[in-house]
Amino acid sequence: MLDVYIQTLLSGLAVGGVYALIALGFSITFTTTKTLNFAQGEFISFGAFVGVTVLLLLSGLASATTAVPGEAAAGWRYPAAVIVAGVVAGFMGILIFLLAVRPFAGKGGMNWVMSTIGFGVILQSLGLAVWGPAPVMVPSPLGDDVLRIGGAGVRPQELLVLACAILIMLALDLVMRRSRIGKAMMAVAHSPQTASLMGINVTLVMVGAFALSSGLAGVAGVLIAPIASASLFMGMGFALKAFSGAIIGGLNNPRGCIYGGFILGVFESAVGLWQAQWREIVVFGLIILVLAFRPAGLFGQAAVDKV
Repeated sequence: MLDVYIQTLLSGLAVGGVYALIALGFSITFTTTKTLNFAQGEFISFGAFVGVTVLLLLSGLASATTAVPGEAAAGWRYPAAVIVAGVVAGFMGILIFLLAVRPFAGKGGMNWVMSTIGFGVILQSLGLAVWGPAPVMVPSPLGDDVLRIGGAGVRPQELLVLACAILIMLALDLVMRRSRIGKAMMAVAHSPQTASLMGINVTLVMVGAFALSSGLAGVAGVLIAPIASASLFMGMGFALKAFSGAIIGGLNNPRGCIYGGFILGVFESAVGLWQAQWREIVVFGLIILVLAFRPAGLFGQAAVDKV
């Protein structure tokens, strides 16, 4: 029975790492611009297919396929696909800020909500025109042989996803707290007006926040593609769960969002072990309970940082 618990924990941490990565993106845009990118799900799918395209191009294979050959992800090609997908998604994040968010900045209402959703629909439609609706099987760079840890069977890609998610989040946390760029973002999050008086280019920081947030979604798309298959319709489910993780942890607290993502992933995995058909009911029931008793999230009382 212990092996089942270990497997549940590892699987939950792996998918929780993805949730945490995307939830961190939600938190970055919310704290710096007080807006959210509701096209985040489409950026996940977009990033996955950019990664597929890079793998095929680097391997010299045909683009029209429903399965990427195993050798295409070997060696340096998969890391290159992850980096390119993150950069391209980050560039698209700049576009969504300039075209769908900035025009409504400082104005009343919630026009940016519909605007970002519309940008996501456009992005998905463009993806369907380029890559088609069929999902694509993506191989793991570490192979598909199941590893045994404490009697539990774990796929190498799950461990890779968990390791990458933790490394990226630690690096971002270090940048946010130790670098001038990170402190500028924290200053803008605290007060854009004061940050502007301090000589910080607030608009540039906000552009960077959207680029970083979207880039994280693109990277997440490539990381989960070998587990869930690349599909232009897969992003919405992950983005919804990640947003739920951010709400549980506290949307205005980046570290809280990370904790919320991992909590949601492990909880979802544990409920799936108990009764798979009850997973969504229990998970979203938890979110409602958290909102009822802790409206700001479990870790929503962020400490005041000196910048």
